[in-house]
Amino acid sequence: MPHILTERAPAKVNLTLHVIGRRADGFHALESLVAFSRGGDTLTLNAASLSVFRSRVRRRPPRAALTTICFASGSAFRQTFPRCETRRLPSCQTVARAAGLGGGSSDAAAALRLLARANAVALDDLLLFDAAKATGADVPVCLMSRARVMRGIGDELGPLLALPPLIGLLINPGEPVETKAVFARMKIAPGEASGFGGHPELYPNMPAEALAAALRKGRNDMESAACLLAPVIGDVLAVLAAAPGCRLARMSGSGATCFALFKDCRTAARAKKAILRTHPSWWAKVCVLS
Repeated sequence: MPHILTERAPAKVNLTLHVIGRRADGFHALESLVAFSRGGDTLTLNAASLSVFRSRVRRRPPRAALTTICFASGSAFRQTFPRCETRRLPSCQTVARAAGLGGGSSDAAAALRLLARANAVALDDLLLFDAAKATGADVPVCLMSRARVMRGIGDELGPLLALPPLIGLLINPGEPVETKAVFARMKIAPGEASGFGGHPELYPNMPAEALAAALRKGRNDMESAACLLAPVIGDVLAVLAAAPGCRLARMSGSGATCFALFKDCRTAARAKKAILRTHPSWWAKVCVLS
């Protein structure tokens, strides 16, 4: 095995995010179609010393405080595979925390994949999935970094979905929104169902038009509460929805990043240029989601 190993940690985008209700233990139950960008952070591991470092991407969402989730991934790996060799992992995040892009979770999943490869642990080992669950709610879906539906608190994963490539424009206005605060604003009592309605049917290898129709029927149930906490999110959604060629505009995760889907990269790039002309402080990136 080579001494230097690398893993990509793509941004996670919630194409839908339905809040089913709140469990008796206080955690919120979700159903969400998740896709991943083809760009993102790159983590590198020196297999000889088992030290991990992160490459810096040229353009990224504005960074909030660095998390310690990569430390947690190393700890979870050590507890799950006590005979494997590990060292203390540094925090390894460039995709912003509290941005709705799963930056910390994706980096943590990439760190787990690196440690697994360095120790000859198969990436489909169920124990690795257990380590991901022990690390954080969004980490299991980030292990494979491929489109699928996640349910519960992120610990129940549906089959992998071979989605047609989706051309997206991500916009972050630079205002972090904490997931905990958004859930609190929704005021769903423990043991209570949200009653917001079911999730549209999804299945592997959906034709593009069927997928588009399903996405339009979907929603992000956290949008309204997030917009109350950070009204600029409403501004971003309005600007994206008004962009020529926009097929769908929605918030990702608990915010503040929002996305729009376009028919092609050229249309998305024109929208990005026009939006940054009037909102130069916003972060924007055209990406392919799959």
